[in-house]
Amino acid sequence: MTYEYPSKVLISGGHEVGGVGSFADALRIGFTELGIPVEIVSPSQAIMRYRELRDPRVLKILSTSAVFAAPLARRALCIAHGFPCAKHQGWMKTLAILGSYRLATMSRGSKLVVVSAYGAAHLESIFGLRVDAVVRNPVQPLFLEPCPADQQPPREAITYVGRLHYSKSIDRLIPAMRDVLDENPGMCAWIIGDGPMRSELERATAGDERFQFFGALSAVEVRDRLRRTRVFVSGCVTEGLGIAYIEALSQGCAVAMPATGGGLEIAPECVGHQIQLFSPSLDRRDVSSALRKAINITDAFVSVSGFAPRAIASAYLAIGRPSSEGDPFLTEVSV
Repeated sequence: MTYEYPSKVLISGGHEVGGVGSFADALRIGFTELGIPVEIVSPSQAIMRYRELRDPRVLKILSTSAVFAAPLARRALCIAHGFPCAKHQGWMKTLAILGSYRLATMSRGSKLVVVSAYGAAHLESIFGLRVDAVVRNPVQPLFLEPCPADQQPPREAITYVGRLHYSKSIDRLIPAMRDVLDENPGMCAWIIGDGPMRSELERATAGDERFQFFGALSAVEVRDRLRRTRVFVSGCVTEGLGIAYIEALSQGCAVAMPATGGGLEIAPECVGHQIQLFSPSLDRRDVSSALRKAINITDAFVSVSGFAPRAIASAYLAIGRPSSEGDPFLTEVSV
C-alpha cells in the first residue's frame, strides 16, 4: 500500500533562538496550509517516538540530534542545515554530526536533505556523503508582506539577528560597525538574539549607548525592528543558508555579509546592490566599506515569495511521497 499524502508530519525543532526553530515553525505553517496535521517536538522526543518513526503514514522531518533516529525510521527526511565545524563544535560533536548524516544516507527509510547547494557541496565533496535533495528554508508568512510605502518608519539601525554564538563572529564586526556609526550620527546598532557570547559582546560595547541588546524577540518584533533597519549584517563565513537574510531582504534592509556561504544563493541577482559583500577574512576595512555602501541603498526590497511555507512544505511532500509499494520515497527533487 502506498500513501500519496502523509496522515501527519512530525518535525523536530531546535533552539528557541536560531534558524532551526524558525525553520520548524515556518514549515509547520506550510503543512497546516496544505491541510496536514503537524507536530513539532524536541530532538530527544522525536527519538522516543518509536511507533511514529516506524509508521510510513507519518512523514518525519528530522534536524540536529534527531537525525540519529534515521536507522529506526521509515519515511524520514533528515535535514542538514549546514555542515559541522570542528573549531566551534569540537571534534567529538563534529564526528557525531557527520555520523548522523551517514546514518541518514545508509538507511533505506530516510533521505538526506540540505538547505543550500553550498552545504550540499561540502557534504558531498569534502565528507563523501550522498545528498538526496536541496530544499531551501521557508520564512514565516508575516515576512512575505513588506511594510506599505506610506507607512515606512525611518531606518536608523545596523542590525544583527540570530544566535550570539562564536561561529557568527559578531565580535569581529563591532569595530567596523563603530566606524560607520561614527560617520552617521543618529544611527545605532541593534543586536537581537541570545547565546553564549552575549555577556562578552555587552562588555565589548559597554559605555557605547549606540549598541543595544534586545535578547530573543518574537517574529513580529523582529519584523518591526527590520522595518526600521538600514543594514542587516552577518559575519558567519559558514552560514548554511540564513533565514535571517531572507527576512531582512523581505523588509527592505540592505544586507552586508561575507562573500561565502549559502546566503549567496538567496538572491544572487542582488549582489552588488541590495547585498554587499566583504572578504571572508572579516578585515575591518572590508566590512566598513561594505557597510558604507549598504547604507546608501535606498530601494532594497526583494521578493521572497519563493520561500513561502506552503511552497517549501510542498517540496518536502514531493521528496517524501512513495512511488510504489515498498518504496518510501521518490527520486531526487531540488527546489
